[in-house]
Amino acid sequence: MRAKGLGRAEAASQTPQNKAWFNAFILILFSFWACRPMKIAISKERRAFERRVAATPDTVKKYRALGYDVTVEASAGAEASFPDDLYAAAGATIAPDEGMAIRDADIVLKVQRPMNAGEGLNEIGFLKPGAVLIGMLNPYAARADLELYARSHVTAMSMELVPRITRAQGMDVLSSQSNLAGYKAILDAASEFGRAFPMMMTAAGTIPPARVFVMGTGVAGLQAIATARRLGAAVSATDVRPVAREQVESLGAAFVMVESEETKQAETAGGYAKEMSEDYKRKQAALIAETIKKQDIVVCTALIPGRAAPRLVSEEMIRSMRPGSVIVDLAVEQGGNCAMSEPGKVVDAFGVKIVGHRNVPGRIAVDASSLYARNLLNFMTLISAKEGGRLAVNWDDEILRAVTLTRDGAVVHPQFQQSNAA
Repeated sequence: MRAKGLGRAEAASQTPQNKAWFNAFILILFSFWACRPMKIAISKERRAFERRVAATPDTVKKYRALGYDVTVEASAGAEASFPDDLYAAAGATIAPDEGMAIRDADIVLKVQRPMNAGEGLNEIGFLKPGAVLIGMLNPYAARADLELYARSHVTAMSMELVPRITRAQGMDVLSSQSNLAGYKAILDAASEFGRAFPMMMTAAGTIPPARVFVMGTGVAGLQAIATARRLGAAVSATDVRPVAREQVESLGAAFVMVESEETKQAETAGGYAKEMSEDYKRKQAALIAETIKKQDIVVCTALIPGRAAPRLVSEEMIRSMRPGSVIVDLAVEQGGNCAMSEPGKVVDAFGVKIVGHRNVPGRIAVDASSLYARNLLNFMTLISAKEGGRLAVNWDDEILRAVTLTRDGAVVHPQFQQSNAA
């Protein structure tokens, strides 16, 4: 009898009226979930030599104003001088570890790409399906990670690929970080150099100014020129792009370059230098060899996206420099512009110090983090609804097309689709 009565109760619960109430309840729950603010997570960077953080207390406030919930892993900003209590005061929740911070996050902001299982810590495994990952993901050097993002159904966006167009200037992480790298390169050179930078006239005699030669006049190179000039050095610079002459001379430096028909097409549509022919390289090397032997300090900044750094300074050139001279190789992590530079080391070669510090922007972590965090905030503002803490992505936007690596379980960036297929 009991079983029979229980069956009648179950049957009663399935009346049209009860079904309607049940469906309404489910709809309310779904509507509540769908309208909840999305969660942004910021974790501590775990790659070697990385001291930066992807958000500052100031940008956390801005994300909260957009309606997002924000979670920051404990000590994420400690090496950039942003303690947890400042994040908490800005409205962030402080999570005790990385897993707690990002496992249920809708959007994960990073400086460098997350580590994979083969690197000892599977940060990619913390990302939930459907999460959006935004950071400097280094897709040229870490193409295998793109398949991991795709298989995890993570939408991965690489900030290095932001196009160099006017409305994307505030999102240009390469420019913001390279600017600081160029500044720091001169300070690193000055700390290794055994002489003063400016001309000094004293009763005991006159000290001539240091002679500084900057190779590559992108953002880093131009800042290196400006910083060296502020310190009183006599500065010259070289680049394969003729357009660089006006920029260099406007900063008070001399421009050194082999003039040829080839240089008229030496710049890509994105504003980067192209790799030149072997004939041009030989002519340029001869000019540089004559120039370098007269210099006290050489700063190498030349990079080509997706390629090994071009070799600009040979061993013979190093031998020709005076003892006590300094070379700073900002391209050391991509193979180096200088023949004897080593990542993470200051090498003494024939009496010349060759500086190869890793992650130079990370050595100015406070300012580098602040600029990078603003770059990310500008990007997030582009892809966010005006309120409610939700994304509103226009996938036809040229900026989104340029930075999106993976989406809906597939590699979608045309350049990396081709490379993976090959």
